Amino acid sequence: MSRKLFGTDGVRGQANTYPMTAEMALRLGAAAGRYFRRDGGHEHRVVIGKDTRLSGYMFENALTAGFTSTGMNVFLLGPVPTPAVGMLTTSMRADVGVMISASHNPADDNGIKFFGPDGFKLSDEAQAEIEAMTFDGVDPAQAANIGRAKRVDDGRFRYNERVKGTLPRGLSLSGLKVVVDCANGAAYRTAPEVLWELGAEVIAVGVSPDGKNINDNCGSTAPQTAAEMVVAHGADVGICLDGDADRVMIIDETGAVADGDQIMALLAASWADAGRLQGGVLVATVMSNLGLERFLQNRGLRLERTAVGDRYVVERMREGGFNLGGEQSGHIVMSDFATTGDGLLAGLHVLAAMVETGKRASELAKQFDTVPQKLENVRYAAGQTPLDADAVKSAIAASEAELAGKGRLLIRKSGTEPLIRVMAECEDPALLDKVVARVVSEVQRAAN
Repeated sequence: MSRKLFGTDGVRGQANTYPMTAEMALRLGAAAGRYFRRDGGHEHRVVIGKDTRLSGYMFENALTAGFTSTGMNVFLLGPVPTPAVGMLTTSMRADVGVMISASHNPADDNGIKFFGPDGFKLSDEAQAEIEAMTFDGVDPAQAANIGRAKRVDDGRFRYNERVKGTLPRGLSLSGLKVVVDCANGAAYRTAPEVLWELGAEVIAVGVSPDGKNINDNCGSTAPQTAAEMVVAHGADVGICLDGDADRVMIIDETGAVADGDQIMALLAASWADAGRLQGGVLVATVMSNLGLERFLQNRGLRLERTAVGDRYVVERMREGGFNLGGEQSGHIVMSDFATTGDGLLAGLHVLAAMVETGKRASELAKQFDTVPQKLENVRYAAGQTPLDADAVKSAIAASEAELAGKGRLLIRKSGTEPLIRVMAECEDPALLDKVVARVVSEVQRAAN
């Protein structure tokens, strides 16, 4: 049995398959409960949220058993966005927060993400300690000290008010027709409620979760559905969230999709003009387009890159005192308002920019011309190490040599799925296709 549990965003995998089993969730809950119990006589608390996956019930109960066995009192939020867990962990003075979600992954997957008492995702060091305790086991609380569990019915409403409160007082979305695709996920009630309360005319899709249809041809990973709705209804803009609502894609009135890079460019430029962009820096990952970097440089701003994962973006933001960051995939981190990526929050601020400038979504959602970028994924089986093959290494070296001075090549393992991601950027489309195909072919051969 592998002793590696945590990836780039918590523990994740197919439900009822190691490590995403009820037994491991119980052990993780017990280990995290023991790790986060602080000295003193205060009530030890954990808040647990989830998305709409069928397996969420199983993991919710298993985690509750683990936490209460160590004397932690559990507050169950039900389906709420991931950023709501970060927010409520701090506002409810909890020792730890947990989100049960596999984000943008298919319904059969699930995951467990932890937040510390400060509302931020855990460091690698903290995760390593919890992982060790999960396998080593922890001492349970005495019978008289076992924790209690209760449901919190107003968690999403608290989050709704916090998100609305980030907009200028008096700003109304009245007159805007907005399509919002909630991916049949955690924000299926929250996002339409917030938009309607702010005055928008709301056309909601992906709001009928059945436990098995989360991210199924909807949401930020499949924005075509929402794009068709925007055009069909003559909407001003579309907001596409993923399963746990920490990612967003924006669709303009023509049906064109703007990814996280374009959204970050819009916010960075706007904040810089207003003197709000701390340090003149935007923090993004190695996956962000070269066009974003050039856009910022032309405005006297700087892009700092991190490893893939919004957790690493947030860590760099905190280290440098920066207040804006994110990922091309749509995680947008606005640390003045939230501790993690928040798709609804970012979407609202794009709508606010439309209202304040009087510009259409198409004028705001394309801030720069992207450098041609190609990304292909190669799936591999457990235990395989295709990147160690000599033929793969040679293909990578040859491709890097051809791209020298013309573009860049990035090869990495996914932190959430058994995939090798091959990404290249280059102004020459023929060369781009050539180098990606070469590496993908060799990785496939090694994986097979």
